Amino acid sequence: MDVARRLSHLEWPFFEDSHRVLGEAISAWSHRFTSGLFDEIENIDLACRNIVRELGEAGWLKYASAGRAFGAKHDGLEVRSISLIRENLAYAHELADFAFAMQGLGSAPITLFGNERQKARYLPGVIRGSLIPAFALSEPEAGSDAAALATEARPEGEFYILNGLKTWISNGGLADFYVVFARLPGTQGSKGICALIVEAETPGLEIVERIHVTAPHPLATIAFRGCAVPREQLIGEEGEGFKIAMKTLDAFRISVAAAAVGFARRALDESLDRVTKRKVFGLTLAELQLTQSKLAHMASLVDAAALLTYRAAWMKDCGKRTTKEAALAKWFATEAAQRVVDEAVQLWGGLGVRRGNVVETLYRAVRPLRIYEGTSEIQQLIIAREILKTFLSPSDG
Repeated sequence: MDVARRLSHLEWPFFEDSHRVLGEAISAWSHRFTSGLFDEIENIDLACRNIVRELGEAGWLKYASAGRAFGAKHDGLEVRSISLIRENLAYAHELADFAFAMQGLGSAPITLFGNERQKARYLPGVIRGSLIPAFALSEPEAGSDAAALATEARPEGEFYILNGLKTWISNGGLADFYVVFARLPGTQGSKGICALIVEAETPGLEIVERIHVTAPHPLATIAFRGCAVPREQLIGEEGEGFKIAMKTLDAFRISVAAAAVGFARRALDESLDRVTKRKVFGLTLAELQLTQSKLAHMASLVDAAALLTYRAAWMKDCGKRTTKEAALAKWFATEAAQRVVDEAVQLWGGLGVRRGNVVETLYRAVRPLRIYEGTSEIQQLIIAREILKTFLSPSDG
């Protein structure tokens, strides 16, 4: 694959020299995964734990968290750095991207809202790769509508007693600790929700189902049955849980778009390799106009997705409001990646649907991105709400 072409977007004005150095370094490092990890993985938990350890040893997890005092690269979450790493890891293999992303997402509530004791207890291990976190928000009846969650946290002396069910929890059954969102008794909607750190060995926490999906990940349904969590494990204040969850997702949503860009770039590169070698009727596929049309469409989608993604990341790092820009990036990049990967499968023909082929693996890997951390439909509602708000608000003159 042409590395120089793949890294050409680092010259865009969204980046500083430090990002260009980072992009080249993570591209070179992640190349080691490009050939091997697309093989079938028998033990997904072991594979994830090994990848997390390698990411920690190589220093990449320093970018997924914040707070130099705890081993992070920056004092705040640097979205351009996170996005560059996710793009390159996704290009190499989706499980490497997943492992990196979950170290950040799972610990972000502590990074953003935890007290000094909580940060000192958990963040150094997350950054080293010796502790694996999980973000436990979704429930059977509370997905896109996170404020509808029903898991209860009942105050009782020096503890909160958790009862309820969480599902679609990434790193479920693998994590060393969970950030669990639960509501105080008698509360409704977004008010009264708390965020609690629950260590995996806490009595009353039970893994009731391991969930198997198209692109293998450690996913689980988790039950809490009279699970006693010390009050000191509360993140922030009582009732701040919904805000903590939304701020966490806001910090990492743009990086989902970056992962989609990585998948799309890999699909385009695999397609270029295929069409320049495969001959039909005495010509290579690349010499056929229909093929050239597909390649032009794919390349346009990749660049457009990357531009939206890194504009949003740049704005976020500059401290600007990015509600609309993050939603645009997440929606467009994930939908575009799906189309690019689908075209890649078509160009590969029968081999494109053969189990274990890179584009077949990408086809399974890219689909969930249009659902998690805000479905495409939710992103469109956010975009429309934001542009209507601007249109309907009184002008300044």
